[in-house]
Amino acid sequence: MATEEATGAEPAEVLQPMSIDEVHSLSSDIIRECGRIIVGKEDILRDVLIAFLSNGHVVLEGVPGLAKTYMARTFASILGCAFKRIQLTVDTLPADLLGSNVFNQRTGEFWYRKGPVFSNLVLADEINRCPPKSQSALLEVMEERQVSIEGVTRKLPRPFLIIATQNPVEQEGTYPLPEAQLDRFMFRLILDYPTGSEEAEVIRRKHIGEASDLRVLADPTTIARMQNACKTVYIEEDIINYIRDIVIRTRNDPQILLGGSPRASLVLMGASKTRAAMDGRDYVVPEDVRMLTVQCLNHRLVLKPEAELEGLSVERLVSKILGEVDCPR
Repeated sequence: MATEEATGAEPAEVLQPMSIDEVHSLSSDIIRECGRIIVGKEDILRDVLIAFLSNGHVVLEGVPGLAKTYMARTFASILGCAFKRIQLTVDTLPADLLGSNVFNQRTGEFWYRKGPVFSNLVLADEINRCPPKSQSALLEVMEERQVSIEGVTRKLPRPFLIIATQNPVEQEGTYPLPEAQLDRFMFRLILDYPTGSEEAEVIRRKHIGEASDLRVLADPTTIARMQNACKTVYIEEDIINYIRDIVIRTRNDPQILLGGSPRASLVLMGASKTRAAMDGRDYVVPEDVRMLTVQCLNHRLVLKPEAELEGLSVERLVSKILGEVDCPR
């Protein structure tokens, strides 16, 4: 099978190293710059950046009008990354996402027209409206960072992040994401309505005019260097065991039908290392794990029907498990 390389950041082995202090400084600047455009939502912005630097994907869930698309576009602009938005509908085909071979009548040959996934940051809007065949086409893209069409494999640009959005209100004409695809996402982040003061600030900024002097603080190569630096963060054995105990506890909880898989443990470890680097530390502390456990697990766990009837939520159960598992000191 032939392979074609996509344009993007330089190969990891030739990238200049970035220190943890540089990661801390740059990530703080990025979140601060996003805050000039996005009112509130600092925790969400931070988690999206953690996912990006951990080479993961994100599901944003919230009602329409909460600036999910605007947030993704702002991130792409500040990070200096190519951005594509895909509005998914019930008639979306795999070729609409991945691209296809097109016949050129002038030359008598086929040429490959790249799909929108060939970008650094891809917003898959309303992913649960996408039919199952097209949803499955995203699996290789998300996991392997490549597209295979007619025997030719094409690598996607580095870095690569999919931000998928879901509308929890309208369920008519939707296709719930299967567990296999939900598990490909690092985080599921819930966007709530802004507070009264935040909404007033949104209105005020719109009245005055949106900031047009958005600074570009990075580029694909810089992001790849930050990703490599996050991988070097040290995690001691006690915290590895702590992550293991949390995930195994989800498999044994009597109120949980489907617990976390080993992938959940790996995702939680990787995200914790990135959070440590963004805080300027070259080592993981238990607080890194605790602050990211809900985001990592809330889409991977399935409650038993009787637990749902009692009104329990995955978030509450994860918080309960965190209180029960011994935390290293």
